[in-house]
Amino acid sequence: MLDIYVDADGCPVKPEVYKVARRYRLNVILVANSWMRHPPADWLTMQVVEEQFDGADDWIVEHATDGDIVIASDIPLADRCLKKGARVLGHRGRPFTQDSIGDALATRELMSHLREMGSVVVGQAPFNQRDRSRFLQGLDQIVQAVKREI
Repeated sequence: MLDIYVDADGCPVKPEVYKVARRYRLNVILVANSWMRHPPADWLTMQVVEEQFDGADDWIVEHATDGDIVIASDIPLADRCLKKGARVLGHRGRPFTQDSIGDALATRELMSHLREMGSVVVGQAPFNQRDRSRFLQGLDQIVQAVKREI
C-alpha cells in the first residue's frame, strides 16, 4: 500500500495532501514533534516523536519504504528518503530526484555559508496560491506514476 509521509511541523500543504489522499484512497502519516489538529479519518495517522534534533526526520526515514511518498522541504531529509526508494515532493511542488538532489544539497550549503557571512539576508518568497496549485499538480503526478509502477 502506498503511504504518504508528511514532515508536518510547519507544512503549509497538509489540506492539499488530504485532498489527494482522499481521491486516491491513500494513507497519510503526519510526523511532528508535537500533536496538531487534523481531520478525523481512518486513513490519517498522527505520529508524535520525541523533541530531539531531527526526530521527525529520523522516524520518517525509518518507516518510509520503496514507492512511498514523502512531503518535505528539508533537503537532507529528501536525500535520505530518496536513498530508501521513496518519492519526495517539496511544499512548493518541486520533486526531489536522484538527479536533482546533489544540486539541491550544494545550493543549500552555499546559501547557508553566504548567510553566515552576512552576504545574503533574504529568504524564500512568501508561500502563495500558485505554490499550492503547483504542489497539488506535482503530488497528483507522483501518485499516478507510482500507481502505474505497482
